[in-house]
This record gives sequence, structure tokens and C-alpha cells, in this order.
Amino acid sequence: MSDAADHLPDAAARNWVDRYAPPALRPWLRLGRFDRPIGIWLLFLPGAMGLAFATQRLELFPWYKLLLFALGAALMRAAGCAYNDFVDRDIDAQVERTRGRPIPSGQIKPKQALLFVAVNSLISLGILLQLGTLAIILGFVSLGLVAAYPFMKRITWWPQAWLGITFNWGFPMAVAAVAGEVPVAAWLFYAGLIAWTIGYDTIYALQDIEDDAFVGVKSSARALGGHAKTGISLFYGLAVVLTATGAWLSGAQPLFFVGLCAVTGHLGLQVVQLRLKDNDLALRLFRSNRTTGLLWVASLVLAQVVLR
Repeated sequence: MSDAADHLPDAAARNWVDRYAPPALRPWLRLGRFDRPIGIWLLFLPGAMGLAFATQRLELFPWYKLLLFALGAALMRAAGCAYNDFVDRDIDAQVERTRGRPIPSGQIKPKQALLFVAVNSLISLGILLQLGTLAIILGFVSLGLVAAYPFMKRITWWPQAWLGITFNWGFPMAVAAVAGEVPVAAWLFYAGLIAWTIGYDTIYALQDIEDDAFVGVKSSARALGGHAKTGISLFYGLAVVLTATGAWLSGAQPLFFVGLCAVTGHLGLQVVQLRLKDNDLALRLFRSNRTTGLLWVASLVLAQVVLR
């Protein structure tokens, strides 16, 4: 397969893997989705939010733990994607957007993919062991969430909800890593992030709605059908309400809510721009949620600023 032919359709044009990585490494980097870093961001940002949520004063912010969560997000996202591709290899071979992935295209054998999962998971374990007892326990719980995720699209119309539970698990882990506990306010904020993920992953699933129907895969995009825009609006609205409630219960300063207005505006703009049949636009709007997450992080940093 030539370099031009094996460029994956949901990777950014001229991404660093296609441009700079040695040809022998490209299938492995694509298996871990390093050519599509948006997933790393979306896995890392809840952890960054959790660290900011649990930090009482900005000068006490645990920068070393932020680095650990960034590395862990990159490695566990790679492991999770490889595991997902291993489980879904027969389905991926039937879907236009995914049939060029390393496993269904034959560039990497299934057993090699499992070895890739094991190596990334072991390195991640070394990172996890530095985060404290409760965070370690929550980290091991996350393995069950990750293992179950690829099967959700076979048994429920709402696999995006399970993805939300899994992808945002870094939030309570980060809170635990700083505070040694996860209070009710943090779980409310986490619930809001789950709603956010259901919204943005429904946008992502719009790209595959026809192929998913053909192969019998379920998704929130298929469940909502022509009401997808309304559904996404409701989930985004729920995300704002729950994160606002969690922050208020935690004693966040007023500037948090100023930042949350920017989050709300960004989510609203996504809904206004969304067109259900425009796959390219759906991918762009999905990727724009990196900005949404960064705005949430900024809001939580502002939550520590006391107005005099």
C-alpha cells in the first residue's frame, strides 16, 4: 500500500505521521491514532479539569501530575484504540472510513496489535502507580470500562454514553490524585462531561450512519435520526448545567461562570453550524471540542481567582 493510499480519511491532511514518520513505523502510529491527536486531547482534558477542580490555589497546581496525565492519555488512548480495532476488525473491513486501518488492511496482524496494547498498558501502569491509592484503584476500574466499550455498539443504541463514562474517567482519577477523595460535587461535574461526550461523539457518529446501518452497528446518531441536532443540543445543555452545579457546590469563584459562558457559546456554535448530511463538517465540529475542553480547563483555573 502506497503512502498516498494509506492516508486514513479521518486523519488531518499532511499530519505528522504521514509527513515525517519512517514508513515502517506508520502502521503502528496509525494503530495508536497518533496521526489523529484529537482523541489524546479529549482523553487528557478531563484529567486536566480534575486537577484544576481539586486544586485549592493556583500556586499549588500539580504540574508534574499534569504531565503524568498527558503521557497516560497518549498511551492509554493508543492501547484503547488498538484494542478497539482488534475487536472491530471484521466490522471495520466493511466500513469505508475504517477499512484502511492497519488491522483490517493487513498491515498489522491481530496478535501484533494485542502486543501493542500490552506494551502501552504496562508503561501506563508505571505512570498510574505514582498517583496515590484511590487514583490507582480508579485506574484499575477503568480497565473494565475500556474492555467493555467495543461491545457496546452491538448491544445498545447509546454506546456514546459508555464512551463518555470511559473517556472522562480521568476526571475523578485526577481529583483523587490531588484530594485523596472524590466528593459529590466532582461526580456531578463528571456527569456533565459524560453528557458533553455523548454530544460530540454523536456528531462524530454522523459520518458513519449509513455504513453502521448496513453492518448493523448501533449508535446515538442512528437512534436520534433526524432529531440528532435537537438531541445534541440537549446533551450539551445538560453538560453545562451539571458542570455549573458541580463547580458551584465545590465553592468555585464567580469567574468560573464567566469562563463557562465561553464554553456554552462554543457548544452552541457547534449546534448552529451542524448539518446532518455534511460528513466533513461533522469531523471538523467534532475536532473543535478540543477548544471546548480547553475553555473548561481555563474556567476551572479562573474558579480559583478571588475577586477583590
